[in-house]
Amino acid sequence: MAQHGVPPTPDNFSVWFYYAMGGSLTLKKTIDILIANKRKFDSAVNRELYVTYVNPHASTSGDFPEQLRSVIASAQEYLTTAIIDNRTQMQNLGEVKSECLGAVDPRPIIERLVEELSHATSRSSALEANFLQTTKDLDQIKDSLKEAEQHSNTDALTGLANRRALEAFLRAAQITAMEAGTPLSILMLDVDHFKQFNDGYGHQVGDQVLRLVAKVLQENVRDCDLAARFGGEELMAILPGAAIDAGIEVAERVRRRIADARLTRRTTGEEISSVTVSMGVAQFRMGETADGLIARCDKALYQAKRKGRNRTVRETEEEIAA
Repeated sequence: MAQHGVPPTPDNFSVWFYYAMGGSLTLKKTIDILIANKRKFDSAVNRELYVTYVNPHASTSGDFPEQLRSVIASAQEYLTTAIIDNRTQMQNLGEVKSECLGAVDPRPIIERLVEELSHATSRSSALEANFLQTTKDLDQIKDSLKEAEQHSNTDALTGLANRRALEAFLRAAQITAMEAGTPLSILMLDVDHFKQFNDGYGHQVGDQVLRLVAKVLQENVRDCDLAARFGGEELMAILPGAAIDAGIEVAERVRRRIADARLTRRTTGEEISSVTVSMGVAQFRMGETADGLIARCDKALYQAKRKGRNRTVRETEEEIAA
């Protein structure tokens, strides 16, 4: 760990202890590939290794929302009350038992037993109602957290995954590719002359163009892929298990369908000039960083722009040109 600059945290130590002991062949293969390619073990890589191989259920955050804390505290309070009430009831029934041993008239004893049973029933009903309400509160919190997580990973304008979700997905896809020895490709697209749409028709039309391009991209990738907004008018797709030729096919299909689409102004029905995109495609090289992969894809996209736009360029073409 010291040799490769890995901080000696408990999570990191668990990963490297597992690695040193040979507990997982796939973990050993992944780390060996990272070392061979001189990959830096930064916080993101270390976290991904820990979650993937040591503790898949590790929480991404130790902080609970205040509302959740309140519900848990209420449930604990109800449980504590139930335990105290149960002890009190057992004590009272013990007293009744003592009275039974020396009593002649059974009526007072029966009345007391009925009273204790009535109290127990009331307490049980109240406790059940409290727990039912707590369960509903927890369900609402769970739904809210799920919705909040979805919003935090979604780009508001296009409805695609945002940069945060893209980076997390790509890190996991890289580890899977190294672990299984499978290909991984990415494609990046940029709307041609996007500034002209904003300047000539206004930002609302520019937003409409981005939504159209995002819709076409989303419709032409698989369920296991991820379509995302990288930034500005640049969109990306991560294609696990796809070699570069498959990535080129997807990119060309997306490019042609965007070029064939017709966009009209909603208010007037006026047809807007056709939309085209330039695309770059790159394939992951074992052990390289996400930034390195994206940079090569971006260079290919730049070559597509230089060659006249409305075309797809693969990384190898860009490298040959260089």
